[in-house]
Amino acid sequence: QVLSGCAIIVRGQPRGGPPPERQINLSNIRAGNLARRAAAGQPDAKDTPDEPWGFPAREFLRKKLIGKEVCFTVDGENIAESLVAEGLASRREGIRANNPEQSRLAELEEQAKSAKKGMWSEGTGSHTIRDLKYTIENPRHFVDSMHQKPVNAIIEHVRDGSVVRALLLPDYYLVTVMLSGIKCPTFKREADAPEVPEPFAAEAKFFTESRLLQRDVQIVLESCHNQNILGTILHPATCASSPSPQNGNITELLLKEGFARCVDWSIAVYTHGADKLRAAERFAKERKLRIWRDYVAPTANLDQKDKQFVAKVMQVLNADAIVVKLNSGDHKTIHLSSIRPPRLEGDSTQDKNRKLRPLYDIPYMFEAREFLRKKLIGKKVNVTVDYIRPASSATETVPAFSERTCATVSIGGINIAEALVSKGLATVIRYRQDDDQRSSHYDELLAAEARAIKNGKGLHSKKEVPIHRVADISGDTQKAKQFLPFLQRAGRSEAVVEYVFSGSRLKLFMPKETCLITFLLAGIECPRGARNLPGLVQEGEPFSEEATHFTKELVLQREVEVEVESMDKAGNFIGWLHIEGLNLSVALVEHALSKVHFTAERSPYYKALLAAEEAAKQKKEKVWSHYEETPVEEVVPVLEEKERTANYKPVFVTEITDDLHFYVQDVETG
Repeated sequence: QVLSGCAIIVRGQPRGGPPPERQINLSNIRAGNLARRAAAGQPDAKDTPDEPWGFPAREFLRKKLIGKEVCFTVDGENIAESLVAEGLASRREGIRANNPEQSRLAELEEQAKSAKKGMWSEGTGSHTIRDLKYTIENPRHFVDSMHQKPVNAIIEHVRDGSVVRALLLPDYYLVTVMLSGIKCPTFKREADAPEVPEPFAAEAKFFTESRLLQRDVQIVLESCHNQNILGTILHPATCASSPSPQNGNITELLLKEGFARCVDWSIAVYTHGADKLRAAERFAKERKLRIWRDYVAPTANLDQKDKQFVAKVMQVLNADAIVVKLNSGDHKTIHLSSIRPPRLEGDSTQDKNRKLRPLYDIPYMFEAREFLRKKLIGKKVNVTVDYIRPASSATETVPAFSERTCATVSIGGINIAEALVSKGLATVIRYRQDDDQRSSHYDELLAAEARAIKNGKGLHSKKEVPIHRVADISGDTQKAKQFLPFLQRAGRSEAVVEYVFSGSRLKLFMPKETCLITFLLAGIECPRGARNLPGLVQEGEPFSEEATHFTKELVLQREVEVEVESMDKAGNFIGWLHIEGLNLSVALVEHALSKVHFTAERSPYYKALLAAEEAAKQKKEKVWSHYEETPVEEVVPVLEEKERTANYKPVFVTEITDDLHFYVQDVETG
C-alpha cells in the first residue's frame, strides 16, 4: 500500500498465512499530505483536504510500486530521486547536502525548479487538490445513473474479503462496496474488546488485499443496501505464482478458493449470472477448501442412480408433491425442492362445522394442483434429488412429518417448481444462510418469485381470491336422485378421477357441474377389497389389490368421459367410464381382474365384455386361474340329481324390472 508520496507499506511473501506488514518512509524528502476525513466522535473536527501535489505524488508511487517486489530500489531506480525529479516531492528542510545522496537530491530539485515541474510550476497547484466526496445523498439514484457500466476506481481499503472502500474516478467519490452475491468470514468487533477474526477471515482479507488494494480496477455498480453499494470488481489480478497480469473477477475467485459463501439476499443482482457463483461455490465444496473443510453434501449417502433418474408421474399430491413410478415398478413420493404450496393465512373464515377440504378451500391450491396435473400426469419426468429431509416429530404447532425426498423435477427442459412459482401458485422457502438443504436451482426460483410478485400473479394478485364451490354429493341419496336424470340425459360427460377406492369404485370431479360423485363401473363384478368394519377387518378377495392398482395406473387424475345409467340406494352412480377410447369395464375383464355381471346384458358393450371374458378364461390367469371349462351336457344331470333344499336368507328388494327380474341386497352382509 502507498500511504502518501513518501511512505509505503511492504510485506514479505506469505508462508502459512498472511505475512507481517512494515511501514517504510522515504529518507530526506517530503511530499504533500493527502486528505483526511474528520473523526466521527469529534463534532468540532473538520475534513482536511489534500495538500497541493500530494495526490499526484501518491499516484506516481502507486503506479510504480504496487504489487512489485522491492529492495528499497526498483529495477535500480531510486524512488526518492524520481519523485524529486518530477517535482512531486521536495528535500526536507534543514538538511545539508553533505553526502553524495543528498547532493544528488539537491541537484535534481534544482533541475525540477528550472524546468518548472510539479510543485515548482506556476500557480498554487490547486488543480491537483481532489474534491473528495465522502457521502452520496441518494445512493440508489447514483447506482441507477451508472446503468451497470464499469466505472474506473482505485481500491483504497479492504475491510474484509468481500467489503472494500473504493475511490471512484474521475469524480472522486469514496464509497464502501460490498461484493454482490457473496460473504467472506468477518472480523467481529465488540465495544472495548479486541477484534476477533472468524475462521479464515484474515486469509480472505489478505487474498483480496494482495489482488485489489490500491490497484486500478473497474467496478460494476449493481444495487444498493443500507447506504452501501453492491457491486462486482473486475481487476488485473497478479498472482504470486505468475507475475503476468490477467483479468479477474474477485467475487468468483473468492468462492472458488473457499474464502466465501453465496448469499441469497444479494445474489440476484449479480450481473454475470448467479449460476456462475453457485458453480464456483460448488467447486470449493466438492474439494472441501477452507471454509468448507467439514462440508458434507446433502445427497452424499445416495447412489448416482438414486440421485438422478427418469420416472413416470402417477399422481399429484396437492401442490408440492408427486407420486412417481420408478423403472423397478416401485412408487415413490417426490416433494418439489424449496417451494411451499398455497396455505391458509391467519384466521380463516372457514365454517367451523364444515370439514376443511384443502384442495378446494385453500386459495389457489386447486389451480396449482390442476397446473401440475395437466402438465405431468402420465408423463415421464427427469428427477434430480437435491436433499433428503429427515422425519420430524410433532410439536404443539407443527404436525409430524415422515422423511421427505426433495428434488428438482423437469419435463422438456422446464423446471416444474420454477414454472409453478412464476405463475404465483407457490412461494419460495427462505433458509438460514448455512442451510445447504435447498433446490439446486434456488436462484431461478427466487427470480421467478420476484417476477410473479412484480406482475401480480396468483398468490401475489390484488384481485379477489378465486372461490371453488364444489358440492360433494357422494353418499347423499337425496341430492343424487335429483342429479341422476340430468346426468342420464347428458350422455357422455367429462370428469376427472380424483380417487380410486377399488378396481370398480371411483370418486369423480365433474368440472361442468362442479360436484364430486362416487361412481361404480357397470357390467362387471370386480374382486371386493379389504374393508374396515366396526370391530373387525374384512379381508379383501383375491386380486382385489391388483384390480385397484390397474385402475389407478390407468385413470387416476386423468380426464375421462362417463355415461351414467343408474344409481344404487346409497347414492352412488353406476355407468361406463372411457379413457382415450378405452372402456375401463372391458379393460378390467380383458386383464382377468373382473368378471362380467349379468346386468351387462342390456348394455351396448355386452358383446365386447363377453369377448374379453372369453379371451381371459382361455389364458387362465388371475380371477380365472382355477377356471375349468365344463361341457354343457354334463351340467344337466348333476342339477337333476341334487335334491332341492331351501336355504332362506333375509334380503331387501331394491328393484323390479319390466321383464320380471328383481334385484335384492343381502341384509346380513349389506
